Amino acid sequence: QSLRGGGAAIDLARKEQRKRHPPLVILCDISGSMSRYSRMLLQFMHAVTNDRDRVFSFLFGTRLTNVTRDLRLKDVDAALDRVAGHAEDWSGGTRIGQCLREFNLRWSRRVLGQGAVVLFVSDGLDRDAGEGGLAREIERLHKSCRRLIWLNPLLRYDQFQPKSLGIRAILPHVDEFRPAHNLASMAELVEVLNAPPAGTAAGMAKWREKAA
Repeated sequence: QSLRGGGAAIDLARKEQRKRHPPLVILCDISGSMSRYSRMLLQFMHAVTNDRDRVFSFLFGTRLTNVTRDLRLKDVDAALDRVAGHAEDWSGGTRIGQCLREFNLRWSRRVLGQGAVVLFVSDGLDRDAGEGGLAREIERLHKSCRRLIWLNPLLRYDQFQPKSLGIRAILPHVDEFRPAHNLASMAELVEVLNAPPAGTAAGMAKWREKAA
């Protein structure tokens, strides 16, 4: 730069540290009990996918569907139409353990590297009543990522109690337990994802005690 200016003194050019978000993996429940939230959640997933790189999205009910490429379409309506065409188990039952097992076997090594953060979006109401290796598979998922955040729309209820077998199987293996039922809760989630991880041990201890 100095030579280009005829040898005149110039400001030093310094390198800046590049900040890059860790990979984000979204596992979203599309079973019947989640149907009222599906459109909002898919729009959120589309927005996140088109806002940052290394976002991987999966839907599950009774089977696991990778919709990462579909959500990369810029037009949200075209993207959601493509998603609807690929996911064949809309508004049906939920086999969370079976779907997590498929993810752990087929996809975890591909998408959970470099300190990935996982958003697990589900009400935890499992057709297999917490059986089918759910506790084992959610524990394996937790150990494979840097941070596992469970988004549960049932937290909108003040009197919510984590008593179902599925919820009790999942709770011991998540880092954060947050609501996901309206735009305010999704906006708060964006702030959480953009901020450094905060200590949540006390909050999770409260929920685990309730589930005991």
